[in-house]
Amino acid sequence: MVNALLQYDFLQNAFLTAILASIACGIIGTIIIEKKMVMMSGGIAHTAFGGIGLGYFLGIEPLIGALFFSVLSALIIAIIHKKTTANSDILIGMFWALGMALGILFIAFTPGYPPDMTSYLFGDILLVSQMDLNITIILDCIIVFIIIAFFNSFKAYLFDEEFATIIGVPTTLLEYILYILIALTVVVLIRVVGIILIIALLTVPPSIARQFTFHLKNVIWLSVALGIIFCLTGLWLSYILHVPSGSIIVIVSVGSYILASTYNHIFKKVIIQ
Repeated sequence: MVNALLQYDFLQNAFLTAILASIACGIIGTIIIEKKMVMMSGGIAHTAFGGIGLGYFLGIEPLIGALFFSVLSALIIAIIHKKTTANSDILIGMFWALGMALGILFIAFTPGYPPDMTSYLFGDILLVSQMDLNITIILDCIIVFIIIAFFNSFKAYLFDEEFATIIGVPTTLLEYILYILIALTVVVLIRVVGIILIIALLTVPPSIARQFTFHLKNVIWLSVALGIIFCLTGLWLSYILHVPSGSIIVIVSVGSYILASTYNHIFKKVIIQ
């Protein structure tokens, strides 16, 4: 595959996207697990389908439409969740279904033959275009820059929101920023594992990392490294076996989580005995 990687542009795009996506999901995945926002992230992810449908309907890049829809829905969910007493599960359910419904509607209204949405739903990293890669690079830079700039504030917000508010940390602003970062990460991951499988790549690497360390920076670094391993392994297997990359990446990730959990359970059991 090394020779093919040097020869074919689509493999180079896939390789770079795998690394960039791993950085985003390692950082944001760690944060959403700490804040118990996994299902909220799933809701935001599924609203992106509406933006993809809108992109096809307007004749623009579908990922641009997904970016607009996911950021808008993230802000709306954050505002409703903050300003009202609405149950978060209700918001997740409504926006989850609304995004998918709007996507189907826009695609139905799109002139001509309906586009194949499989790669957006389940991911196919081998189909990443230069435009997709450029969007991923920009979004990744935004995510990394914001996290580095506000790292200490996010750290205080994650572990004790009430205390962070008392000492002057703008927790409300951080919460809105976090929702936007989740939306950006969703767009980064769409081409890698697809809308339906995004939650797996967001949660599995940090979940494995937290079994070996609880230090926030170490969890993030280990999550990024694991994400890169899972994505590149899935890319290699999908290229060799000619199967969809998204499903292989998720299978490799979840399989690794099971192995890590089993190892930890046996190791701790041996230590106790």
